[in-house]
Amino acid sequence: MIRTILFFLVLFSVGISFAQDKNGIIQQRIEFISEQLENEELDLTNVIENLNYRFDHPLNLNAAAWEDLQELALLSDLQINDLIVHRDAFGKFISIYELQSLKFWDLNTIRNVLPFVRVDDKLDQIHVSIKEAFEQGKFEAYFRYQGIPEDKNAYAAVSDSIKENSNSYYYGNPDRYYTRLRFSYRTNLSVGVTAEKDPGEQFFKGAQKNGFDFYSAHAFYKGGKYVRSVALGDYQIQVGQGLNLWSGYAFGKTADATNVKKSANTLRPYTSVDESRFLRGAAVDLGVGNFELTLFGSRKGVDAAIVTDSVLAEIEFVSSINVTGFHRTNSEIARKRGLMETMGGANLRYNKRSLQLGVAATYQAYDRAFIKDTVPYNQYDFRGKQTIALSGDYSWVYRNFNFFGETSYSTHSKSWANLHGVLFSLDSRVAMSMVYRNYQRGYHSFYNAGFAEASRTQNEKGLYTGLAINFTRSLSLNGYVDIFKFPWLRYQVDAPSQGHEWMVQPAFRPSRDLEIYFRFREQVRPKNSRDSDGTITPIEDVTQRNYRINLSYKVMEGVQLKSRVEYVTINRKSNTPESGFMISQDVIYKPKSLPFDIALRYALFQTDSYDSRIYTYENNALYVFSSPAYYYQGSRAYILVRYTFLRRFDLWARYGTSIFTNRNSIGTGAEGINGNTKSDITIQLRVKL
Repeated sequence: MIRTILFFLVLFSVGISFAQDKNGIIQQRIEFISEQLENEELDLTNVIENLNYRFDHPLNLNAAAWEDLQELALLSDLQINDLIVHRDAFGKFISIYELQSLKFWDLNTIRNVLPFVRVDDKLDQIHVSIKEAFEQGKFEAYFRYQGIPEDKNAYAAVSDSIKENSNSYYYGNPDRYYTRLRFSYRTNLSVGVTAEKDPGEQFFKGAQKNGFDFYSAHAFYKGGKYVRSVALGDYQIQVGQGLNLWSGYAFGKTADATNVKKSANTLRPYTSVDESRFLRGAAVDLGVGNFELTLFGSRKGVDAAIVTDSVLAEIEFVSSINVTGFHRTNSEIARKRGLMETMGGANLRYNKRSLQLGVAATYQAYDRAFIKDTVPYNQYDFRGKQTIALSGDYSWVYRNFNFFGETSYSTHSKSWANLHGVLFSLDSRVAMSMVYRNYQRGYHSFYNAGFAEASRTQNEKGLYTGLAINFTRSLSLNGYVDIFKFPWLRYQVDAPSQGHEWMVQPAFRPSRDLEIYFRFREQVRPKNSRDSDGTITPIEDVTQRNYRINLSYKVMEGVQLKSRVEYVTINRKSNTPESGFMISQDVIYKPKSLPFDIALRYALFQTDSYDSRIYTYENNALYVFSSPAYYYQGSRAYILVRYTFLRRFDLWARYGTSIFTNRNSIGTGAEGINGNTKSDITIQLRVKL
């Protein structure tokens, strides 16, 4: 063990990561998200789709509109305004190197965007006919298999009668199947079908006689002069800063301390497999001059537990809504699409380069009343059959300041949610961000993603301040402080409470091939004490501190390495102090002359319990997101191979395994494994025509 650690430290002394190519930038963004969310089940398809497209079809900076630059998700509004003002004042860019003359574009920003932009005199078509889009479009197909070789308790060979009377056993096999067929032309046209079967669900039998458990289809067109975009089938709507309506994922706090403002992509097709956070129906985006109006309607089934009133047997209501999308057991199958959700709304916007204003109204209704059990912490949650949310949002860039925010009102509880922020640059090397939010305890909107410490835009006040400094071309500092309060009780917090979080990350990048950063993050969050006499439960601060050293280096053309050491401590009054440790080594081999690339990882970890687990991002096949938790004691390794053949085919194959040295079993209940090894397999084929 000691020799292994010394080996890694030697690698650190040499310095180790990969250059900021397409995959590196995308993986960095996903890593920011996944490690902050601390969730093993992520589906971030829409986050990287546009970057993948722009890598193959770079955005022309001489013709790019404000919205096009926002979609890159790599630039702040200050940087976008800086580019457009420069272009208006001095004319078109002659060379990509002119970006260095922009006041608010640092060297790291330029490196990040270079793979996705170009500079030339050709004008991209703004208005595209449907006929032209069909004639020049391309087709892609994805076929994916994922599985775990080890036997879980839920897949034990038991009789059908036992399965019918127990929720401890799954009806289907342990494999995950995924298929995606899509025809597209640039970002103007998309027609596609996506299907997925989760582990434990049946396939072409039982409750899933139609094959896959989840199907999603869409048709989307963008490019008309007045009818600017149309969506049929499954789609997403994003409004303002996410307080009223935001389907799909939205960024929260990350190591990019000034990336706190959301840039709403108002209407887009849905191509992911999250079975809850999307709309199903039709939407249209109309525009005249600087004004745009989006109208949408949606109706779809939602998984819910239906309860019949014990006195009035004819009255039914919903006691809980399930958003996991799993249909493996009797109870999960019984909840499938048990509730019909109807939504509709409008979003009117005014866009004039640096000034953007919007108002929106969203209506949501269920065919049965939603009545959950009332306990102290949830007594202000939504109950009933319908609600309306009204909102207004703004974004204004003035010189080196970008003011933005949103105010939203929920009619069912007469409650408000407010978010207001500012991004500003003190000079070309110093940027700051501030975000204030105040979400009342009764505020409710089903599809929201406001900037918050908690998972919901409700019952929270807070002030976030972020700072980014580029001391030199090679030395930078990112950091933030977030102070928050919860005016009412929360789940497992039986009193009003408050906490804070702060992070600091200095980074040193002396060349394009070498980067070293250190990260320290402290989170103080309130929770119920584990010491209770059964009457009054006191709350206590749970303090978690994370320490990380990350070195990366491009050894030679085609060979990229990354090494990391991470240490975590957790302290709370009612429990003994805990800690966790992880050390990992990645090797990525991408020879230009060969049709394949390889990604490898080997990691050692040791934590006192699951509470002190460490999440870390892992490479996987395209559109597969893996961020597992490392916990207890053991080692983790994986290999990912991508092979391109016949110019139109890409094959990914990945095998990973975790070996626990102090466990005879892994997990509990239905997901438990008898043994000390847990492995995973991914095989994906992409066909491009």
